[in-house]
Amino acid sequence: MTERKESGPPIPTPGAPDAKANALWPSMKRLIGRMRPHRVAVIVVLVLAAISVVFTAVAPRMLGQATNLIFDGIIGKQLPAGISKEQAIDGLRAQGQDTFADMVSGMGVVPGVGIDFDGVGKVLVTVLLLYIGSSLFMWLAGYVLNIVVQSVVKQLRADVERKLHRLPLRYFDSHARGDILSRVTNDIDNVSQAMQQTISQLIVSVMTVIGILVMMIVISPLLALIAVLTVPLSIIVTTMIATRSKPHFVSQWKSTGTLNAHVEEAYTGHELVTVFGRSREVQARFEEQNEGLYQASYRAQFISGLVMPAIMFLGNLNYVAIAVIGGMRVASGTMSLGDVQAFIQYSRQFTQPLTQIGAMVNLLQSGVASAERVFEILDEDEEEPDRTDAPTPADPKGLVEFENVTFGYSPEVPLIEDLSLVARPGQMVAIVGPTGAGKTTLVNLILRFYELNSGRILLDGVDVAQMTRDDLRSRIGMVLQDAWLFGGTIRDNIAYGRPDATEEDVLQAAKASYVDRFVHSLPDGYDTVVDEEGSNISAGEKQLVTIARAFISQPSILILDEATSSVDTRTELLVQHATAVLRSDRTSFVIAHRLSTIRDADLIVVMEEGRIVEQGSHEELLRTRGAYFRLYNSQFVGADV
Repeated sequence: MTERKESGPPIPTPGAPDAKANALWPSMKRLIGRMRPHRVAVIVVLVLAAISVVFTAVAPRMLGQATNLIFDGIIGKQLPAGISKEQAIDGLRAQGQDTFADMVSGMGVVPGVGIDFDGVGKVLVTVLLLYIGSSLFMWLAGYVLNIVVQSVVKQLRADVERKLHRLPLRYFDSHARGDILSRVTNDIDNVSQAMQQTISQLIVSVMTVIGILVMMIVISPLLALIAVLTVPLSIIVTTMIATRSKPHFVSQWKSTGTLNAHVEEAYTGHELVTVFGRSREVQARFEEQNEGLYQASYRAQFISGLVMPAIMFLGNLNYVAIAVIGGMRVASGTMSLGDVQAFIQYSRQFTQPLTQIGAMVNLLQSGVASAERVFEILDEDEEEPDRTDAPTPADPKGLVEFENVTFGYSPEVPLIEDLSLVARPGQMVAIVGPTGAGKTTLVNLILRFYELNSGRILLDGVDVAQMTRDDLRSRIGMVLQDAWLFGGTIRDNIAYGRPDATEEDVLQAAKASYVDRFVHSLPDGYDTVVDEEGSNISAGEKQLVTIARAFISQPSILILDEATSSVDTRTELLVQHATAVLRSDRTSFVIAHRLSTIRDADLIVVMEEGRIVEQGSHEELLRTRGAYFRLYNSQFVGADV
């Protein structure tokens, strides 16, 4: 039975990239795929957007008719009344005005008749109604889409939250807490913003391009061909720029996670940073990481920002070509002025969606880069699922047996090998030894925070690996060295150990753990609100509250991990009395450096240099004059040297 030097969990690596989700289109497809449960609402959005686009596409053609009515009236008034259009054209040719005659031949003029204001008014009213209808349907589409997007993001948050609860502890050991928080908050918020601002615009832009293209072909296939030439050029330009900016967006959000991890670490340990005079080093590291974030963000935004100017330039070239060729066709009589006016308006509307899509590229890439970081969490390997037919101890007494247990944080480097140990019901088992000997690892294995490499741990004859985690952990109470309280009242923190606890249960636990002795001196008694850091009560009082929390859960197994190491001598006595009450009639594992706290232990396990070297009671181990004897002397005899 041997144990090697404890190396501990892997060191967290903030923002470590994952190769599983690092491509633009697959991640975008996966993100859009999350809208599948809302397919009916998406279809409604598409229909509403299509109606809005149809109204928008028809309106310029109608305005062209109004222009034709005005222009026809102006030209018709200049021609002699009482003759036909053909006679007027012949007269113009006879006067040598062939160009003017060609133009008139393509118009709907009536010689001697001026502008038809009634007709113009009707057209303008129709166009106004079309634009109002288009805006109304577009608003409805945006309203429905907003519900869809927020539902998708809500579900994404819920999926990530559930995923975090299913991840093994080794994942949190190997990832910086600030980076995980950044993924869960900043990245999901960025995904929400990107989806909200791009999906609606993309739908409208694509439909607008299609609708406008149809209208342009109806008016003039030749001019439509000229306009369409800008599309492949725009796609090529956008793709080239997007390919170069994508890595910088990934780097931007990775740097954001790294910076958040540093800030969270620095402010959590602010007192230590100040005490050791490391503020300058922390500030220098912050400035270095902040500069890295600035450079990544600058490059991403600068490169992606080239898309819109490039597409606008192509659009302007297209506009000039259409205006020149359209003017020539009006002069030749093959097109009306209204059609040319409508086509020019269509050409602007045709390039505008392309420009908008180009402008959205940076936001879209930023959102997809954040989605990739979120998907990395969702793609992580989970804890092995609990068995559906999981056994449960038939007669719970608190018997814990380690049988040939082998474990290592890394499979290649075993930490514990072939360890066997028995803790009988009601026994107090103390685990002592120098720092890094594997004491905490041993009790973490009981809780199944980590899975064994081989061997098994039995609780009342049932392999803990076969039990459900909830069932196993509901039977175990734990008091840690670092007392941690929720933001809430003292009553709430005690009742957290058993949500269905009554007021009487809370008071009983508080009295047994000596919380009742100090709580009445607080302004609001049990209703005193403790902040998340617990800064308004002392360290010893926080520890007593955590003992009360463990007491109220009535566990069959109790784990005390250095529960008295951070309190004063007087409070230590209270904690010892409280834990003694808590340990009664239940099996307990006590990790301690102060050997005075475990003299009455039924079994003391001594770990030294990565091995379990001795087992026995306090008196037995002193008589053997081995490792425990040396530890004991170093605390009570060596102090005088």
